[in-house]
Amino acid sequence: MNFTLLDGTIINNNTQPYFIAELNTSHFGDVELAKEMILKAKEIGVDCVKFQSWTPETLYSQTYYLENPIAKRFVKKYSLNNEQLKELAVFCSDNGIGFASTPYSEQEVDFLLHECNPKFIKVASMELNNLQFLEYIGKTGAPIVLSTGMGSEEEIVRAVNTIRNTGNENICILHCVSIYPAPDELVNLNYISRLKSLFPEQAIGYSDHTEDDIAPLASVALGACLIERHFTLDNKKIGMDNQMSTEADEFEKIVSKCKNLKTVLGEAKREVTPEEFEQRANMRRSIVATQEIKEGQMITKDLICAKRPGTGLSVDKFTSVVGKKVNKDIQKDCVIFESDIV
Repeated sequence: MNFTLLDGTIINNNTQPYFIAELNTSHFGDVELAKEMILKAKEIGVDCVKFQSWTPETLYSQTYYLENPIAKRFVKKYSLNNEQLKELAVFCSDNGIGFASTPYSEQEVDFLLHECNPKFIKVASMELNNLQFLEYIGKTGAPIVLSTGMGSEEEIVRAVNTIRNTGNENICILHCVSIYPAPDELVNLNYISRLKSLFPEQAIGYSDHTEDDIAPLASVALGACLIERHFTLDNKKIGMDNQMSTEADEFEKIVSKCKNLKTVLGEAKREVTPEEFEQRANMRRSIVATQEIKEGQMITKDLICAKRPGTGLSVDKFTSVVGKKVNKDIQKDCVIFESDIV
């Protein structure tokens, strides 16, 4: 199970969780603020920043704008045009952090792939049943991060299969609950395990809309190898999703904790470390004489017991030494060694 980014980076269960800072509209359409956010994201250990590639024309219909006249002004204000997106993509590259964006039209997909060098194409939850669009993105061969918010299991399976049928298997599927913010009782992180069983060949991640660190930490413990979370420099500003976005200090703690947790989790195999082997000498028991044993005397059960340290004859040899003789005098309460047995 590998998810491979366009730059060759591999993400799987053996790698540290890959962190995406979702900037969404928290840049408020200001390119300089977006650059400041990129630099801060890089500083706190984020792997990739993600934008939204939409315009008033690609996001909503005229029907919606007629019913919500003010909406078009907000969408236009908070959107980034192609020139701005490319500028930010170059800025990310120059500063050693990944760039990605969520397109809402075929033209935006093409622009991202041909002009912006993204790490992957992010597909929003709202596109889960937009099969023609999924097929179009799949045919590009680009790595796809697919969010699954608002989708039934049937819709998730159908969406993944639609992409797979294009020959594109390079998909990371994100468990997601599309509520902003998402209350803990609705997050249902155990579904990550279900996704792993449904799609054993795909990487599984988590798109987080909660406001504390419990969910991202738990998602890593359940096997999420990619975490997306909304990021802002100031969540007190009024904006579309800005108030539920995470500020830099807290985001940095979440990244650090998740990476530490991944280290603590280790692997699903039992291996005695060299450090533990060293502890055996101190903490395990050896066979010890309960009283003085004379040279040539036969060992009986009542002549031996088990005590620390573990530097002598191992206690798991207890039964096998009964009936054997010693080749030297053994003092009471002293460890018996392999070399002391005939």
